Amino acid sequence: MVLIIVLIALGVLFLLAELLLLTGSAIGGILSLVCYGSAIYMSYRSFGVVTGTVVVAVILVLSLIATVVSLRAKTWQRLMLKQEIDSSSMERPDRKLNVGDSGITLSRLSPMGKVEIGGEIYEAKSLDAYVEPKCGIEVVGFENFNVIVKKTSKK
Repeated sequence: MVLIIVLIALGVLFLLAELLLLTGSAIGGILSLVCYGSAIYMSYRSFGVVTGTVVVAVILVLSLIATVVSLRAKTWQRLMLKQEIDSSSMERPDRKLNVGDSGITLSRLSPMGKVEIGGEIYEAKSLDAYVEPKCGIEVVGFENFNVIVKKTSKK
């Protein structure tokens, strides 16, 4: 009887592993079915029809409870990672620059290139189709990690 109880417990654990950890792999589900089937076979063979039927009913109830508990939203919230990543590999230019700041192009902008604004080098995107190197530019906006610039008359 102890072996039957152990097989049922292992079947429930494999079912939970399939639902929570090994989703989609079917390994936990197959192992759960093997444990359940072995427990049912052993209970019918060793203890008769009444005990075998009770074991089947216990397996069905435990499997239903395990499935319902594991699929509830609060169960998933306990398993989820709650930490948020708010850092990046480089600092966003909109934290250092403002719209209206001016600088010069270091390379040709057609439409992307490098600019120097306030002594720092940034990747920039030009509103104009083409801007020569060493031309004056003005910041007009930001897009992700790029500075949006337009050509000015000053050099």
